[in-house]
Formats: sequence, structure tokens, C-alpha cells
Amino acid sequence: MQRALAPLAAGLLAVGLWAGLAAAPPDAVQGQVQRIMYVHVPAILTGYAAIGLVLVASVAYLWTGRAAWDRVAAAGGELAVCFIGLTLATGSIWGKPTWGTWWTWDARLTSTAILFVIYLGYLLLRSVVDDPARAAAYAAVLGIVGALDVPIIHFSVEWWRTLHQPATVLKPQAPSIDPAMLRVLLVNVAAFLTTFAYLATRRYRLLTLRADALARALAGR
Repeated sequence: MQRALAPLAAGLLAVGLWAGLAAAPPDAVQGQVQRIMYVHVPAILTGYAAIGLVLVASVAYLWTGRAAWDRVAAAGGELAVCFIGLTLATGSIWGKPTWGTWWTWDARLTSTAILFVIYLGYLLLRSVVDDPARAAAYAAVLGIVGALDVPIIHFSVEWWRTLHQPATVLKPQAPSIDPAMLRVLLVNVAAFLTTFAYLATRRYRLLTLRADALARALAGR
């Protein structure tokens, strides 16, 4: 599976990069700077997918106690931090020419930053608790609680007055985005999700190999 995902992800990323920079039309209002959307939006959606993986795997771990589920959650948590961090970075780059500032305590920005800190803490918690079973259990609880911030982020633009624009794709009505832009955006979403799938399976395998090596070392003592 990994062998198929790697070239597929690379190909989709290449096509998505070319389409975002060259094929998609510039925005009528924001001009060329809007092209960062083709990284920013896929990054946050992939971050949501990573957190969803953490949520499901954490519930499964607490229910079954199987270490394999904990490794799935750990892989998802690491990638969640990466993609949410990328979201915050690209959002700041987009915000400077659009809003005139790199950062503002907007409801969506703030709640996304909180999510980033929660999952940084999730990774830190795994590293500071010595007992693997307790570390996995504590991390599972935090992973589940942290996921509750995702709907707050998504609906923040509807619940509060924010600078951030409302949803243009994930909305009840038809997407308020040019079809040509939407096609390019969907290609990049597919590219990011495929990349996430490859990295998650790769990381899970590495964690499994490390666990097996540790078990053999302890058995040999």
C-alpha cells in the first residue's frame, strides 16, 4: 500500500502545485495572493482528518487496550501538529496582504492556535510519562478532548463576528467559488489527504518496528 501511495501522493502534489500556480484563475478581489488557498485549505482539512484519526484510535484504545490503536493515534497526532502548523503559517502569510497584519485574535485564528497547542501538549504528554500504558491512556483522553475544538473552529465564523471569511465549500448551499478554482482546490485536497495517508501508514510501521525491537530487547535481558 505504501508503495502505491508514495508515487500517487507525489504526482497529485505536483499537479496540484502546477494547477494552483498556473492553471487556476486569479481571484477577482484578492488577485494572485489568493493562490495560497490551495495550500491553506487542504492543510486544515488534512489536519481535521488527522485529528479524526486520533479521535477514533483513542476511543478504540480506551475500549480495547490494544497497543496497535495507540500507535495509530500517535501517528495521527504527529501529523495533526504538522498540518495545523502549516495552516497557521499559510494563514499568516495570507492575512498580511489581506488584513494588513500577520496575526489578529480572531475567533477562528485563536481557536485554531488553541488546537495546535493542545496537540503539541498531546505529543509532549507522550514523551514525559514513563509508563507506556499510562502515557497511552492519558494521551487518548487528551486526544478525544482536543477533538472537541474542531467544531468550534468550523462554526466560529457563524457564531461570532470574525475577520475570517465564512465557508465557501463546506456550506449547505452551493459552493460560492468559481468552478475552475474549486477543481484545483479539490485536486490539492486529494493530494494532501493522499500524502497524509502515506505518512500515517509509514509512521505507524516505524512505531510498530520500534515496539517490536523494544519487546525483543526486554525479552533478551
